[in-house]
Amino acid sequence: MVSRVLRPNRAVDARTSGVLILGWCAAALAVWALSPVSTLPAPREVVGALTDLWWQGGLGPELYTTLKLIAAALACSVVLSLALAWGSVIPAVKPITAGVSKLRFLGLTGLLFPFTLATGGGFALKVALLTFGMTTFLVTSLARIVAEIPRSQIDYVRSLGASEPRVIWETVVRGTLDRTIDAVRQNVAMGWSMITMVEGIARSDGGVGALLLNQNKHFRLAEVYAVLVVILLVGLVIDYGMGALASLVCPHARFESSDKSERSSS
Repeated sequence: MVSRVLRPNRAVDARTSGVLILGWCAAALAVWALSPVSTLPAPREVVGALTDLWWQGGLGPELYTTLKLIAAALACSVVLSLALAWGSVIPAVKPITAGVSKLRFLGLTGLLFPFTLATGGGFALKVALLTFGMTTFLVTSLARIVAEIPRSQIDYVRSLGASEPRVIWETVVRGTLDRTIDAVRQNVAMGWSMITMVEGIARSDGGVGALLLNQNKHFRLAEVYAVLVVILLVGLVIDYGMGALASLVCPHARFESSDKSERSSS
């Protein structure tokens, strides 16, 4: 097994992958625990700070607020992005899709004032900011997926006598569903990483981002690392859930990936 995991371009089974992951995690924890930098909190201090924050510092309710925020922003961004990306097959809509994708170069800080006027602040403001940040990137990914649909595939469906709405359904919607879910999964990870910035810009409604910045303001490093650990673990759970959803909805994509792995290892 040792020689196999050290050789490039070799596929390994799930058990070997699990052993490798546990080994690297244990090595990372050992490096952290034995770090010579005395100003960094030790793992035991972080665990203690996490316990205090959960039972006394309001970490649970703040995490619930953040989960509501990412769920609302995800729903809004998916609806908007799919409408623009799927609508890009219509020439009149394509410039709008391209324009929205270019907005990803804007920062959120300068948009605080107009979004505050439009939403009134609070939770709605954070949803609007996070939706904007997620939508501009998700539209870019989904529009590229639609643009890469082979013309021969569209012509083939037309040759079967399908109407234009049926062609769009079969080639654009169903034909790219696995890649669409994967793009949404990546976008959720990006949106989750933006949580701290968005909740830092608008702190009135709380959230783990606001809690993190408050702890950092008072230089409570153990509490800061405890919140970061929670953000990381919840992000991993969300990513795993999105992966499980993709496997459930599009099992053929998993089988195609397995076939490619087997061919590469042979």
